[in-house]
Amino acid sequence: MTGRRIFIGDLQGCREEFEALLSRVAYDPAGDTLHPVGDLVNRGPDSVGCVRLCRDLGAEPVLGNHDVHMLRQWHDPSWRGRRTTLEALLAAPDGEELLAWLERQPLVRGWEDVVCLHAGVHPAWGDPVEWLSGRDLLDAGDADVEFALRARHCDATGAQPESDWPPPGDPFLPWDHFWRERAGEPRTVVFGHWARRGLVELERTRGLDTGCVYGGELTAWIPEEDRLVSVTARKRWHGGS
Repeated sequence: MTGRRIFIGDLQGCREEFEALLSRVAYDPAGDTLHPVGDLVNRGPDSVGCVRLCRDLGAEPVLGNHDVHMLRQWHDPSWRGRRTTLEALLAAPDGEELLAWLERQPLVRGWEDVVCLHAGVHPAWGDPVEWLSGRDLLDAGDADVEFALRARHCDATGAQPESDWPPPGDPFLPWDHFWRERAGEPRTVVFGHWARRGLVELERTRGLDTGCVYGGELTAWIPEEDRLVSVTARKRWHGGS
């Protein structure tokens, strides 16, 4: 492996902060690789610009729930929910190409030392990279896909509470508690999706959603340096977390 892997928290359309973070980490396109942890789109001011910049820089993201929701809308116009991000992409001259590029990205990526996905690893999964390989992203009924995209709290069996806020009581814990309990697991899991929780820096655990779109920060982790780097949001783009 040459260069650095730069894992970046939820972009959610915050293109200017994305560019500022690339400058802050001294991103070198000749050697570094960008790995956004999902949710490139929605809620922020420039989802099209975020996807385009990721594509043009050869980024290797994983998909988040907002990305997959938009792709499901693209394939099924009757899918419920607001479609403003999809409409903006379809209106762009390269919109279809951007959507096709995004659809080629996986739910999870793995290395010998790192696993990256958007939300969570189910306690019952073996290797999450193998477990999630080949899944149909358009199938909203696939419980494993939905866990990878949306999980926050769960119990030891992977069962989730009806709501994550306020924090549920026993037996529910943040899903990464069970990751850290895995005997002999050497990899650090990198994720996003949990702006209310904020930065997570625990043993073999890096949570990078520091709520840029809500007026917080956009954060990167560089494992080759074990270094966290953040930039402050230009403004609060969306009202809640």
